[in-house]
Amino acid sequence: MNTPVPDSAERDFERFYAESVRRMIVVVYAVTGDIAEAEDAVQEAYARAWPRWSELAEQGDPTPWVRTVALRLAVSSWRRARNRLKAHFRHGPPADVPGLDPDHVALVAALRHLTPEQRRAVVLHHLADLPVEEVARQTGSTSTAVRSRLMRARRILNSHLSDPAASEPPARARSQAVAPYRPRQEAYPHE
Repeated sequence: MNTPVPDSAERDFERFYAESVRRMIVVVYAVTGDIAEAEDAVQEAYARAWPRWSELAEQGDPTPWVRTVALRLAVSSWRRARNRLKAHFRHGPPADVPGLDPDHVALVAALRHLTPEQRRAVVLHHLADLPVEEVARQTGSTSTAVRSRLMRARRILNSHLSDPAASEPPARARSQAVAPYRPRQEAYPHE
């Protein structure tokens, strides 16, 4: 089943890996929200692609195959990690990864508010630049379902990514809205 791979195929695989691994990690990270899980899933997907490289290369672009395997591995990892995550939350949120752009962190945090189906649709359509029809094919959905997920996801993301300063009421109105009720003593000075 696994035949030896010629040197030219090895160079092709190395080139494919070098050109696509970073983007693949970004896509899986956007779905999982965990950079370590994303890197592990992507590495394993490439490791699984290597023995069947000749077959994948003959079929055309191997990117969808590797992405699908990486996303499936990440989802399987989620299921195994449920209890581990609960333990992390009991001890407080994990520390931010140093060096990440605040916008990037905000996006990943906002993506966590989506259902897995919505998150997968957003990542594949907006980050992997796949058309809706291709997202539908890769996720086993209809184009209508993908469009619906994208529409709902955009609304959710918009509510979590909008500039809070722009939507806040002025300071005086905000302080009056949250100030507890206190009867005014000076309202009836003559009594």
